[in-house]
Amino acid sequence: MDNDTAAVIGLLHTYADALDRRDWAALDDVFAADVRADYAGSEIRTGAGDLVAMIRGYLDNCGPTQHLMGNERARISGDHATATVKMRVHHVAANAPDLTFEVFGWYHAEAQRTADGWRITAWRQEATHHVGTFEVFART
Repeated sequence: MDNDTAAVIGLLHTYADALDRRDWAALDDVFAADVRADYAGSEIRTGAGDLVAMIRGYLDNCGPTQHLMGNERARISGDHATATVKMRVHHVAANAPDLTFEVFGWYHAEAQRTADGWRITAWRQEATHHVGTFEVFART
């Protein structure tokens, strides 16, 4: 695997680790400032700040999560890249561990090489199945 491919796939892994560790600052190294994100059509965001705020709106009041990624694919064309990864994400309610929510599908990314390294400029979640309850997020 060449360095560019490894770097782009690394963005996907950094995203997953950042969410599970609630390391919001790590997402600065994942997303471009003007990223456009679409979470299965239910949440569409423009800008890294708005995207991270949306993610935090779900996860700040949620209990443990695990974002599993696999079967990564990346295609590099000069300073542009596309990547796809299968995901399975498990969420547990903070105060009710018997409440869970799990989603299956793919993440699709477009990335651009910048002076600071590769950054995702477009991000899309394609959810194919979910089980459980949205109550795990305790959103107000």
